[in-house]
Amino acid sequence: MKDGRTKSSVGERGRTRLGWIAGILLVCARPGSPALAQSLPDRVAAVRDGHVRFSFEARPGVCGNGRNISTSRSTSDWEPWCQPGPVRVAVERRNGQPVDLDTYVGGRWRARQDAVTDLGEVEPADAVAYLLSVAREGKGRVAERAILPIALADHETWPQLLTLARDGSRPRGVRKSAVFWLGQAAGDAAVEGLTDIVTGPEDDVEVKKSAIFALSQLRQGGGVEPLIQIARTNRDPRLRKQAIFWLGQSEDPRAIALFEELLTKR
Repeated sequence: MKDGRTKSSVGERGRTRLGWIAGILLVCARPGSPALAQSLPDRVAAVRDGHVRFSFEARPGVCGNGRNISTSRSTSDWEPWCQPGPVRVAVERRNGQPVDLDTYVGGRWRARQDAVTDLGEVEPADAVAYLLSVAREGKGRVAERAILPIALADHETWPQLLTLARDGSRPRGVRKSAVFWLGQAAGDAAVEGLTDIVTGPEDDVEVKKSAIFALSQLRQGGGVEPLIQIARTNRDPRLRKQAIFWLGQSEDPRAIALFEELLTKR
């Protein structure tokens, strides 16, 4: 009996101790606790020096082979030889700041000899939030390079890209990249924003030219009408010339009618 009581009391104390430890773990892992609620920017910022990796779901139609990225769609005769995601981002950090950023679609990570922090798969919205912070605040080419993965994310990003394209405080390269991917990501929804960039008070002609090019790339001739309007009425001859050039590449009947109109007036 003595031995039985001893074993019983030890077992009860053991179960009590295990229950106490389990309770502590549950408190620590409770949803919303600091251990689980840390944002992606905070997790990246925790790496002061080194490389950080994360991946997220690509928007439909985006595929890659780990290096080359395509937004082509398959047809009855052809299928792109690439994987439909995920988007993979590698960030190099020095002294607590991002200094370089690479984007891949598909493929797989290689092992590195130096230190690397892999954050795994993250939500597209969280990835976009972090990458936007780099595009808005980053210096040098890292800010420009943050635009591509934003555009590839399975998340509505064209309003943020439009805001970046209009931000005169950002470097020209960042704005031009935002303009280009705005047209790729939003399609017809981007027409008004791109047209406003061309016709607005902004003085940077190169950014305006990028907006004209983005209009020319919209599918199913979605940018032809605003390009015709620019060619007819814009006060800047450089922008009129640019619009006419890209209209000439479209082979759209509306563009041909404009050329006939312009030629017969001379």
